[in-house]
Amino acid sequence: MGGLSSFLAQNALKVESVKYVASKRFLDADGQPIAWEIVCITSTEDEALKTASNKRVQVPGKRHVYVPEVDYPLYTGRLAAKCTKYPNLNDAELQGSYGVMGADALLKAMLTPGEYADYLVKVQEINGFDVPFAEKVEEAKNS
Repeated sequence: MGGLSSFLAQNALKVESVKYVASKRFLDADGQPIAWEIVCITSTEDEALKTASNKRVQVPGKRHVYVPEVDYPLYTGRLAAKCTKYPNLNDAELQGSYGVMGADALLKAMLTPGEYADYLVKVQEINGFDVPFAEKVEEAKNS
């Protein structure tokens, strides 16, 4: 086993960005689908996205008592937009061409529902949400 130095920031492997063809409808000059670039965010950034995606839900049977609950469609849309490095979803011209404002709204406008669903899965995979925790525990036991 490695010492504590194995956990130092400078020794941790960096999560590489991933090229992914989100749609076959966006073509380069040669007629080939253009790959998008997706990056992993930090846990701090993810927590901020979840907090920003909270909605207040009334506790059943309790007047004026509310609890925060994550609006998952809003959260996953914001996560996908935050993780998209290319194309630049914050570009005003690109947003204007689709008649939307905001990176998450642009992403939904650019992709078909099936493409969007696949893209969300890929973004979650890149951020480590693809492997069930039980599998991670089993992998650690076998190491």
